[in-house]
Amino acid sequence: MPLKFLFAGGGTGGHLFPGIAIAREILKMKPDSRIHFAGTERGIEATEVPKQGFTLHLISIAGFKRGFSIHNILENLKFPFRLKQSIDESYRLLDQEEPDVVIGTGGYVSAPVVYAAQRWGIPTIIQEQNASLGISTKFLARNADEVHLSFESSKKLLNREGVFVSGNPTRDFKLIEKSEARKKIGLLPERPTLFAFGGSLGARSLNRFIEANLDRFLNENNLIWQTGKLEFESIIKRIGERQHLWVNRFVDEMDVAYSAADLVLCRAGASTLAELARIGKPSILIPYPFAANNHQFHNAESFTEKGAAELIVDANLTSEESVVKIESLLKNDSKLSAMSKAVQTFAKPNAAHEIAKHAIAYAQVFKDELIKEGELDEKP
Repeated sequence: MPLKFLFAGGGTGGHLFPGIAIAREILKMKPDSRIHFAGTERGIEATEVPKQGFTLHLISIAGFKRGFSIHNILENLKFPFRLKQSIDESYRLLDQEEPDVVIGTGGYVSAPVVYAAQRWGIPTIIQEQNASLGISTKFLARNADEVHLSFESSKKLLNREGVFVSGNPTRDFKLIEKSEARKKIGLLPERPTLFAFGGSLGARSLNRFIEANLDRFLNENNLIWQTGKLEFESIIKRIGERQHLWVNRFVDEMDVAYSAADLVLCRAGASTLAELARIGKPSILIPYPFAANNHQFHNAESFTEKGAAELIVDANLTSEESVVKIESLLKNDSKLSAMSKAVQTFAKPNAAHEIAKHAIAYAQVFKDELIKEGELDEKP
């Protein structure tokens, strides 16, 4: 009889793609498994989950708005009613799909679905990407069967059994030799190479910093620059054509960009850090200052404390000191090598496989108990 899994998570790729990675591992181990996702119509899951070949069920939940504008206050007054509605929708979804395990990977939708599953006695597993734990994770972790963390430093935040530091499931990159990668994108193979990116939309402060210091960075180095889609056209109009520069909205071949880079300049999202650890890339991290619970700063801090990365606070990104730090690192092969070794200590390449194993075990036990109690027939 096929095992059934329901993943609840999304809003951003950082919450969605770990779930997809775990789902794919489950299918490798149990090809007849039935896997569904719960998400919202506004999150990245609305397009990505169907594209990945999985069924998506929509839950009408929205997060609590930060700030004290009239709009935010009015929206927050609706929050209790929306939460109640989303929990009711979650109960209906559980009744319809009858999952053997519910796996929460974060985002607004994770809370009502995992909560409803816990109330109904369905096994639940939480996968937390960030070093700091959000309110929902702390609340749901009390009754979850297992919690899988990405950072060893997070364990002290949960005083309970069944907590594992399994890592953050991520994509598997196929790296190639540096000079080959640089030639592939039209850059000189002998030049040190900086790879700067701020996500699919882009990071405005990072883009402003790169643009203001573009001539300086290109004087002795190659630069790979992903601007994000919001500012690409205006940036290209201002900077024109430049030698030793590859610039675009997106990087479709991240394998090539990572392979070409000596140093990465980026935000400190959990998925990005997991990728850097897996491929052993030194980085300078600029935490997004408005992330919930300042979690990107705590993510970056975990890396910098072990010598795996350098940190620049977003507000200081315009300073001369920041430019000097980047230039100095690009010239310091021994420091880059040490950072590469240090960052690899965070790597958990088997994260998706380990979490999938646990999920399958819980699902099988739950299914067997239902059959034993006569609530399910043994036939498919």
